[in-house]
Amino acid sequence: MSFAEGGFSLLKPINRSRARIFLGKKVYRLKRYLQWYLDGKTYAKVKQAEPLPYLLFSHKTPLLRQLKDVDMWLQHNKVINLRIAAKQLNGVIVKPGETFSYWRLIGSTTRRKGYQDGMVLFHGQVQAGVGGGLCQLSNLIYWMTLHTPLTVTERYRHSYDVFPDAGRSQPFGSGATCFYNYLDLQILNEKTEEFQLVIRVTDTHLVGEWRAVRPAMHTYEIYENKHWITREYWGGYVRHNEIHRRVLNLESEIVGDEWVTENHAIMMYEPLLPQGTSSTENPENFVDKLG
Repeated sequence: MSFAEGGFSLLKPINRSRARIFLGKKVYRLKRYLQWYLDGKTYAKVKQAEPLPYLLFSHKTPLLRQLKDVDMWLQHNKVINLRIAAKQLNGVIVKPGETFSYWRLIGSTTRRKGYQDGMVLFHGQVQAGVGGGLCQLSNLIYWMTLHTPLTVTERYRHSYDVFPDAGRSQPFGSGATCFYNYLDLQILNEKTEEFQLVIRVTDTHLVGEWRAVRPAMHTYEIYENKHWITREYWGGYVRHNEIHRRVLNLESEIVGDEWVTENHAIMMYEPLLPQGTSSTENPENFVDKLG
């Protein structure tokens, strides 16, 4: 981990009034509704119970974790929320030229639909919110998509780095935050064949797959290319990195090396905190609903 003193970035904690937050949500949600119907995209909506024949990539994350200062009932409610949302996504077919939209398929997360109060991260603090916990699902889908030929066209990074890196199994910043409906995850199929997203919730894990009508011609390795920490003028620290991926052919030869994204997150812990003090095994699976 590199460390740079005196860096400057535009990222800093912002305290907004309740009125500003309320009106902002209304405006951004209206903008998204208009985009869905006027942007000219063809959105995936057809679902198929029978899985497509070839598995491209699969991943799973545990449903329950013992997190410091987080009541377990919030995590149990999160599992309820994940089960409801998974049903809306499971089996969806993304045809050539179509765009997968996370929130267009899931819809609003209301109590009427059965959603419960789950974990929500608001300005780096854990709160309870209806439908909380669904970022575990968007994290999973984003990570899996990076291992396929599909193109991520819209993704929002987590704005807070909540836990140090002890036990991290994925690069920092390899998730995707979500908030209905304007912090969306959108994925475009630019290929000539169909792809299918399979999502299920077991007793212990959230499990996902991307499947296709043809076997994979390439595999992908996701890695962190650059990483640094800056001390900001407002007194805190911001963590930065770049994510890249290697493209390998069937002979495991590298045939491409691509820039994927960059991340910038306000650190909620001291940057030189010793490893081993984290309260979760994999921080990228922490449920950050607002980012």
